[in-house]
Amino acid sequence: MKPPRVPLILRPTPLHRLPRLSAELGIDLWIKRDDLTGFALGGNKGRKLEFLLADMVLKRTTAVVTCGAVHSNFIRQLGAACSIRGLRCLALVMDLPFEPGFEIANVGVGPGGNRWLNEWLGVEVHELPNGSWDELFAQTEDLAQRLEAEGETVYRIPVGGSSPLGAYAFFEAAEEIRTNPFFDSIICPSSSGSTQVGLSYALHGAQTHVIGISCDPEPDLLEELKRLCYGLDDLLGLDRRVAAEYLNLRYDFVGPGYGVPSPEGLAALELMARTEGIFLDPIYTSKAFAGLVQMVRQKEIRGRVLFWHTGGIPSLFTVPPSARIQSAEIAID
Repeated sequence: MKPPRVPLILRPTPLHRLPRLSAELGIDLWIKRDDLTGFALGGNKGRKLEFLLADMVLKRTTAVVTCGAVHSNFIRQLGAACSIRGLRCLALVMDLPFEPGFEIANVGVGPGGNRWLNEWLGVEVHELPNGSWDELFAQTEDLAQRLEAEGETVYRIPVGGSSPLGAYAFFEAAEEIRTNPFFDSIICPSSSGSTQVGLSYALHGAQTHVIGISCDPEPDLLEELKRLCYGLDDLLGLDRRVAAEYLNLRYDFVGPGYGVPSPEGLAALELMARTEGIFLDPIYTSKAFAGLVQMVRQKEIRGRVLFWHTGGIPSLFTVPPSARIQSAEIAID
């Protein structure tokens, strides 16, 4: 049985060919436009929130608590979803939360972007000094418990909304490409993992290979993806037991670290904009597209390839074009 949903997005999102990049790269390149979901400035998070918001309503939630980086796309769209149901939305954020050993020093995170949009939406943002993800998680749970002590019915949402319900949204989204031409590969950004997991789970056993480009250096991320797959088994009453080795997660395009643009990603952003007139974001989709171009150059992928554009456009307004590094332009065979 399908989980209940509160309609938020426009579906199916556009799917179309990129003719100029196809000619330049020597592949048949297509793009899935989840940047055009139509909810709260677009992006893939609206898919997850349809199911998460329905669950909140069923559980008579009064306050929603989550956490993440200060420019989180999920927090922005969560704030919009809570607004339309009159729910309090509280988010604990750090500029650049990190895993121990992956600290990022001397990198500033600018104003604007999602930081300002959250204020328009009324999200109750609590900004903390940079620290580890575990520290952020602990303080988020403390906040949730304090709210419960005050009488709120609290709904806890993990980073990025990546729960089995969140992954289910992309299991379902895979149906939007089944009636179109066969794809040899699907490339998507991967961080909290629900996009990659949902697509991989839906296409498990198919000839289409889903490749996630990690935007986070966390070494345990693959295990998190595996746990999400098992959660989908439980949610759907299936026993696919998608093995970790089937989840193709590439770490070689992370760049300086989580939440920080990479030179290669900024060059990829410029390439997409100046070739097809489509904007990528500097944190997720630009790194994923840089990975796609590099894999094509190294003959790792070929044929008909789909790039899943997950959105994140507000982050463009935190990184000036002068940040791009010309020496890191992507070479194309």
